[in-house]
Amino acid sequence: MTDVLIAGGGVTGLSAALFLARQGIRATLVERHPGTAMLPQARAFNPRTMEIYRAYGLEPDIRARASILADLPEMIGAATLAGEERFRVDLGARLRPAETVSPTDWGMVDQDELEQVLRAHAEEAGADVRFGTELVSYAQADGRAVVRDARDEYEIEASYLIAADGHRAGIRRGLGIGVDQVGETSHGVYFVFDADLTPVLRDRRFLLAYLDEPTVGTVLVPLRQAGRWMMGMPCPQAHDYTEQDCVELARAAIGVPDLDVRLVPPVPGWPHKISHSTSGAWVAQRYRAGRVFFAGDAAHVVPPAGSYGASTGIADAHNLAWKLAAVVKGEAGDALLDTYEDERRPVAQSTLETSLRLLHDRHHADGDEATRAEDLMLTLGYCYDSAAVLGAPPSALVEDPRTPSARPGSRAPHTWLTRDGIRLSTIDLFTGDFVLLAGPDATPWTTGARALGLTAHQLDVDFTAPDFLKTYDLTPTTATLIRPDGFIAWRTPPVSPDPEQDLRSALQSILSW
Repeated sequence: MTDVLIAGGGVTGLSAALFLARQGIRATLVERHPGTAMLPQARAFNPRTMEIYRAYGLEPDIRARASILADLPEMIGAATLAGEERFRVDLGARLRPAETVSPTDWGMVDQDELEQVLRAHAEEAGADVRFGTELVSYAQADGRAVVRDARDEYEIEASYLIAADGHRAGIRRGLGIGVDQVGETSHGVYFVFDADLTPVLRDRRFLLAYLDEPTVGTVLVPLRQAGRWMMGMPCPQAHDYTEQDCVELARAAIGVPDLDVRLVPPVPGWPHKISHSTSGAWVAQRYRAGRVFFAGDAAHVVPPAGSYGASTGIADAHNLAWKLAAVVKGEAGDALLDTYEDERRPVAQSTLETSLRLLHDRHHADGDEATRAEDLMLTLGYCYDSAAVLGAPPSALVEDPRTPSARPGSRAPHTWLTRDGIRLSTIDLFTGDFVLLAGPDATPWTTGARALGLTAHQLDVDFTAPDFLKTYDLTPTTATLIRPDGFIAWRTPPVSPDPEQDLRSALQSILSW
């Protein structure tokens, strides 16, 4: 018996297991592969993702596994690598949030390394992680799952199932839930090769090169081992490339016709050196089917531009985990779970549209200042409009995090504070529970919150922060209620005859109870 069964052991599934286990929920993860990812796959995780992991104490372990890309912040564009650069963009400078916006930065870590960190922390928190185990079936009526490992098939009873089974989305498809396509499906070929590119690099270093040869859309990425590269490019769906074909493709991309190129398996021991991929941009028409919830690539597929895909899935898990925990513990009604789709599906739709625009910009030009701002807004400025937020509907579902509104539905903004002589971010206070942040004269609200078992922090009593009231748009007598996922749920009135009852009523509404 488990509370939540998670099908899929990638970053989304492992994050869900970690978040649930940290909240005392019995979580069992099954993944058909024998272990975590063996390829880098995603190689950058946005500041919002790093804020989430920071609040759970994972940031130091993740930073310790930073990839070579952490020291290679620039992206270039050219016809060939040997040719003249068409553009060069310092992505670190362009995308790094100011210290007034976030306490952290992009996490330049390869997905295979991140998954190892997540697995270790999830298991330490009590999650039951079973690699080499495949979900065979799940019955909505009684929550009985059949799983298969190398030895046998057996049953697991689970109240809920998170389908984080990747872009093929076998669980979602099996339930007859389709997708809304955005843009066209594309096909690509990619391979890893060894070559000495010293003469054409000319002492240049980069994290990614967009090239026009042998076709527009070709991408070249350095790997961990010196002299090893990964190349990908669009191709016809049915085209079958030989090793010699790929050698010639690499030579064309580099711009050296007689370059010594040697294809190698992407992972030692793999039988194939050439891989094909199919990518598109779509979002599932539904995020919930009874006891089953779709997350990560099972719910949306995002083009690679912007490095949004994996981070969007992690945010799905973060949003869903606290809601499942509240329902499993008997603290919330089932309707709270419907707000998962209400909140996360619009974010996925906006992310797809932005990523498609960035894909065009980064293949053809640097992009304008509006595109840069949009990138930051989508990462840290998306807002929610659902029954789990009390207040007027937002005027827009995205805001500029450099000038946060601090209104219900928005991310609780970062500002620096001092508590017990230690400098912290407000983000560090949001670790999986409801939190009340209050002005210096809002003692009735903090008293009421603590009477209900909530964590409360009061300015000039529990912490000091010179910009707190302005950043959170509070007066000395008001307070704001932060959800377990770090989003603002409700803002109190200045005065109340019964703050405890007002807080109780607000929580009941937020939790659909």
